[in-house]
Amino acid sequence: MAIEVTRTYVGSIQNHRQVCDGLDSLGDSASKIWNVARWTTDRIWDATGEIPDEGVLKSYMKNQACWKDLNAQSSQKVIEELSDAFQSWFDLRHKVDEANPPGYRKRGDNRPRSTVTFKEDGFKHDPENNRVRLSKGSNLKEYWADFLLCEYQTRPEVEFSEIESVQNVRAVWNGDEWELHFVCKVELEPTDSTGDGVAGIDLGVTNIATIAFPDEYVLYPGNSLKQDKHYFKRAEYDTEGENSPSEKSMWARRKLADRETHFYHTLTNAIITECVERGVRTLAVSWPEDIRDLDRGKTGNKKLHTWAFDRIYQYLAYKGEIRGIEVLKENEWNTSKTCSKCGDDASSNRKHRGLYICPSCGLVGNADCNGAENMRQKITPSPHGEDRSNGCVAQPSVHLFDSESGAFAPREQVVS
Repeated sequence: MAIEVTRTYVGSIQNHRQVCDGLDSLGDSASKIWNVARWTTDRIWDATGEIPDEGVLKSYMKNQACWKDLNAQSSQKVIEELSDAFQSWFDLRHKVDEANPPGYRKRGDNRPRSTVTFKEDGFKHDPENNRVRLSKGSNLKEYWADFLLCEYQTRPEVEFSEIESVQNVRAVWNGDEWELHFVCKVELEPTDSTGDGVAGIDLGVTNIATIAFPDEYVLYPGNSLKQDKHYFKRAEYDTEGENSPSEKSMWARRKLADRETHFYHTLTNAIITECVERGVRTLAVSWPEDIRDLDRGKTGNKKLHTWAFDRIYQYLAYKGEIRGIEVLKENEWNTSKTCSKCGDDASSNRKHRGLYICPSCGLVGNADCNGAENMRQKITPSPHGEDRSNGCVAQPSVHLFDSESGAFAPREQVVS
């Protein structure tokens, strides 16, 4: 049975020289709408102590001259993005000292060009000729053509004729030039998993994912991700412009985002592939309810709010669906301190450096493996005939991310 999923395909613009000025004007218009709405939100916040919702902002902005620089749906999308950014800041500001409200999008040579989203009324797609018409706002139509005709090229394997629908098109500045992002609905035939096994995943900060399979435990450390964050954050801060982000700073920010995205996609691909090969049909993922409401100090809060557990779950869910694996979100409450062998739940069982020791039954092992096994047992309460000895829990396999190949590979274990 086919399933419907959302995919984004990137297309390079072949006639970039002909349309770049027009796209620049649209990007500038989106920035202006953002800035006027940002200023309005600031005034309302100062006067009432409340952030206006997107409905109020849209009603106000419709009377501003800049609103008609873009297609109406494109202008609305800018307000929706600003509203989401303010809501994220509002949720964080009491927990993280470094949390700042969304800023203004500055003009000038180093300005960040705003992404412009074209919804159903704003584009006309011609997949047979690899062309798409992007609508301008009524203000800009007075001076130039009614639309921009972009000729694009996607990867060879992308066939728009086989895609059910293109939901929207986004013009995105990638740091060097404009490109098009096609957000599509796609029907895929799932590859059914051949087994009926159950696995559990414990998500963490040091070990990004720890998996309890029916026959083995596997750790996926986040060392390379931590190194990337250290390097590119330092590069960003060291090259920050006086009044706006410098080109070097923006490059570091984009580079880190790209490497993080690649890491998480590679991680979740590796996990789902392991599940298929090991005959796993159900995957229980730890879900830290209300984790962002905890106060763990300045440094701890910063780590929590950059923890991508929701992103990992979303990737696992849709990748698992395609390959016939059910991915379940399970509350991780008490799984880190409860013994997976006897059920003792003393907080003192979890020691430093990820060590777990249960005095009740003598289990000694890796704390993340113990948590992953507890997640697995939420689906399979009484596993039979499986190795859950100290050796199995204490000596998991480790799959490391290789930056050169861009893939995970098992680390060779040294036998003494």
